Amino acid sequence: MKTIIEPFRIKVVEPIRMTTRAERERLIREARYNLFGLHADDVLIDLLTDSGTSAMSARQWAGIMQGDESYAGSPSYHRFEAAVRALMPFRHIIPTHQGRAAERILFSVAVKPGDRVPGNTHFDTTRANIEASGAEAVDLVIPEGLDPESRHPFKGNMDLDRLEAFLAEHPGRVPLVMITVTNNSGGGQPVSMANLRGVRAVCDRHGVPLFIDACRFAENAYFIKLREEGYADHSVRAIVREMFSLADGMTMSAKKDALVNIGGWLAMNDDAWAEQANTLLILTEGFPTYGGLAGRDLEAIAIGLEEVVDEDYLQYRIASTRYLGEALSRLGVPIVQPVGGHAVYVDARRMLPHLSPLQYPGQALAVALYEVGGIRSCEIGTVMFGRRPDGSEQPAPMDLVRLAIPRRVYTQSHIDYVIECFEEVQREKERLPGYRITWEPPRLRHFTAHFAPLTAGS
Repeated sequence: MKTIIEPFRIKVVEPIRMTTRAERERLIREARYNLFGLHADDVLIDLLTDSGTSAMSARQWAGIMQGDESYAGSPSYHRFEAAVRALMPFRHIIPTHQGRAAERILFSVAVKPGDRVPGNTHFDTTRANIEASGAEAVDLVIPEGLDPESRHPFKGNMDLDRLEAFLAEHPGRVPLVMITVTNNSGGGQPVSMANLRGVRAVCDRHGVPLFIDACRFAENAYFIKLREEGYADHSVRAIVREMFSLADGMTMSAKKDALVNIGGWLAMNDDAWAEQANTLLILTEGFPTYGGLAGRDLEAIAIGLEEVVDEDYLQYRIASTRYLGEALSRLGVPIVQPVGGHAVYVDARRMLPHLSPLQYPGQALAVALYEVGGIRSCEIGTVMFGRRPDGSEQPAPMDLVRLAIPRRVYTQSHIDYVIECFEEVQREKERLPGYRITWEPPRLRHFTAHFAPLTAGS
């Protein structure tokens, strides 16, 4: 059949409060034009993030009731550990309350001031945690990964020649290489198995460990199955295990592809690093068999890891995201091609050519989507990545607006409403103002910065 239905039934519903455009214009102004500052009750369709916003299954809710809250040695931890190791066979598995805690612990242990950490494209919290450790985060994605119109099937791939040259240029200053699957900042684009093998080989030649930022590992594995020669007949579970067999460790936000609302982990094979990480875990998160999580959360993660590699679910997930992307393309809305797994990324710089990158076209588009239809999205561009560690500002490689689709939450009619709202924004786009920042924190400014629209001539 042409129609790919949701492979689940909806048993619980949550009401959406309907708002008017006049209300939304007032609400976003009161939030200082920062979408993160809105009350969730004032959002009709929330595409800000797919992180922690999934709908859990009946099995997961049932598992929560089995959660054992023993401080040490909980059986819930052992079920969690077994579920992780079934997919990601690392020696040490260290639970954390979410992915950025795993990043913080890893970079506190492995990185020192003056180091450099190359990746395909580091995401915001990864980059911030590297920089907070006094190191430099370096992006080495392939050239196609910076071209929104390129149809390369694996635009998340790392540039192997640049990585080889980088490691040769900085001997002893690169504690690890990190590759993000899928590549969030570059449009949710996957990394091929061949590229992972290539990165592994380069790391081996230079004696540098390889870590995977694994938030959307199942979606990446499904893209390998769909697009990479030789993998069509492999199960997603087998592809996942092969991916992680190529790495020395990983960080994970379970709020994405573990289908839960909180949680994460750090995993690795290095005994010395793991000992230091566990010491820091006890200091900042909790005992190593709960790591800042309740036993019920560990149970939900264990079940979510079984459900996320179900290929009926993944077929629906990828197809439903593609449905939105293809519809926007038909409207003439420029998007990152091909459509990624967890989100559609609109190329705001191309959609709003009358705004320069330092007038924040991504922020302008995100505000307009909220005012027109109550849609909350996320700027991934010069607001998020334009501020340099030395305090200067320069345009990001791309100015995108991410429409991140929560897992198992919205139906086709919700997505059709988003498409209709884009039709209206298309009609108004030439009149959209740019923005300026009136206040910002020293790091991760996009979360809390204040904005004001630019007036004519400013």
